[in-house]
Amino acid sequence: MSMQGQETRGFQSEVKQLLHLMIHSLYSNKEIFLRELISNASDAADKLRFKALSTPDLYEGDGELRVRISFNKEARTLTLEDNGIGMSRDEVIENLGTIAKSGTKAFLESMGSDQAKDSQLIGQFGVGFYSAFIVADKVTVKTRAAGLPATEGVFWESQGEGEYTIANLEKASRGTEITLHLRPEEDELLSEWRLRSIISKYSDHIALPVELQVEKTEEPENENEEPTTTISFEKINKAQALWTRNKGEIKDEEYTEFYKHISHDYADPITWSHNRVEGKQEYTSLLFVPSKAPWDLFNREHKRGLKLYVQRVFIMDDAEQFMPNYLRFMRGLIDSNDLPLNVSREILQDNKVTQSLRGALTKRSLQMLEKLAKDDAEKYQSFWKEFGLVLKEGPAEDNANQALIGKLLRFASTHTDSSEQTVSLEDYISRMKEGQDKIYYITADSYAAAKSSPHLELFKKKGIEVLLLSDRIDEWMMSYLTEFEEKSFQSISKADESLDNLADQTEEQKEAEKALEPVVDRVKTYLGDRVKEVKLTHRLTDTPAIVTTDSDEMSTQMAKLFAAAGQAAPEVKYIFSLNPEHALVKRLGNEQDEEQFGQWVELLLDQALFAEKGTLEDPNQFIKRMNTLLMA
Repeated sequence: MSMQGQETRGFQSEVKQLLHLMIHSLYSNKEIFLRELISNASDAADKLRFKALSTPDLYEGDGELRVRISFNKEARTLTLEDNGIGMSRDEVIENLGTIAKSGTKAFLESMGSDQAKDSQLIGQFGVGFYSAFIVADKVTVKTRAAGLPATEGVFWESQGEGEYTIANLEKASRGTEITLHLRPEEDELLSEWRLRSIISKYSDHIALPVELQVEKTEEPENENEEPTTTISFEKINKAQALWTRNKGEIKDEEYTEFYKHISHDYADPITWSHNRVEGKQEYTSLLFVPSKAPWDLFNREHKRGLKLYVQRVFIMDDAEQFMPNYLRFMRGLIDSNDLPLNVSREILQDNKVTQSLRGALTKRSLQMLEKLAKDDAEKYQSFWKEFGLVLKEGPAEDNANQALIGKLLRFASTHTDSSEQTVSLEDYISRMKEGQDKIYYITADSYAAAKSSPHLELFKKKGIEVLLLSDRIDEWMMSYLTEFEEKSFQSISKADESLDNLADQTEEQKEAEKALEPVVDRVKTYLGDRVKEVKLTHRLTDTPAIVTTDSDEMSTQMAKLFAAAGQAAPEVKYIFSLNPEHALVKRLGNEQDEEQFGQWVELLLDQALFAEKGTLEDPNQFIKRMNTLLMA
């Protein structure tokens, strides 16, 4: 084998770390390496078919695409050879020497020594080509990109440790040949029966023909002659695109393995939906909901979208135009009969067919989740833990489907003692008190802060349920989610007449209020324009004072979101409300010394601000003031 331009290169550090983790974490399920390599061959065939639409010469006279698997017992090697798109030297370096994913380093550093946990995280990452090193101590690759001359073949070899060798070689046929030099304990992979069972288990659904080496031994007619062994290749999978088959003929296991093929996910999907639509538009969709969130779900460079086929011809991966961003976790494919074969991402963006398909697939995805929530609450809850934060982006992004998204949202509430988000809006409405016409909620930095907020005191007393929202996105979401089933939402940290009306007001309370009117005026005079208003409230039982924002002003949590994003937010001016029945407020009313009066006002205001915001501009001054008053 004549090679030129040979050089030895070091792996990107992330590749070395990934290889080490993979070999040790996935060994218990090592046979997935064959699924991954066959899946890559299938992708290479799809890409060649697409490119050959405009450049038929890329087929080089060989249009029968397939992957062949052979083994050599003497050399202890297993070889996969495909005649797909192949790779150039630069592509080999890019694809086999680096991991081109933003955030990879941080992801790998986050992984600990827990082998079960590592295997799940590795699975989320997608194992691909490197899975070969689970069973091989050396891997050799020979490849040539379709359309390049035979002299521009590429040789790549590595023992999966710190470096690899790359060189140019002459390769007559396009495509990629991968030879695995098996580890000493992997002799079972040199068996036709074992390979056949693995391929049947993981790759029967692959549209690309998978051909396996078959040995036939014929006994000689003359007993003095040696038996003769002939080697041939036999297609052992259905080689029909799974989504084109009748749903009634497809087993759940086939759907599961197909999902792993297109997503390179390690875990099973939580549910799926296979639909063929005929009429005004003709298309087939196969949509999956993953059971585990990918590690880079919130990374801006996270690849999302469906595989796009047009008339069974693969067009592109990650066609994001068919699914809104808040459903970016959905995986699967769309096969359309109405789009042109030469469609590009730019054409898809403004295409009316695309917009119609996007609407239909979005609705289908939401209906899948609605059905899951109805049929299996436990499974839906596991989905919500993984993807709830993403789904909360929906009310802002998709006004047309807001009612359906609302049904899928889950919250913590005062009805339960758990921080788990298990309460649906339908659950909440079913428990509303007679005459209650609003859905009450509070947003805070944490579940604990929300649950202990003084704003809840009246609602606890009245037995009225309040939704406890503590995810950073919640305040933003609620600015778009204004009603559900004709019930409007009401933040209990906002000033609203309906909240004041919830409080029972006795004659004694009215008299107490009247007696404290001069105190309210004194507080107003002392604070001036530092607050928007000073008033008395009967919404409190144990707390002396609270601050609220006006109904048309920015909330505390929204102001925090602006600050976290580095954006200037309008100054929040609070309404300062005093509890006329609290001993400290009564003491304030009896304080004649103006300096002491001012100290008490500052203390009560700081307490209220601290409960509302979780921070104070000058906590040291607050502590000094409190200590001074305690010793007075």
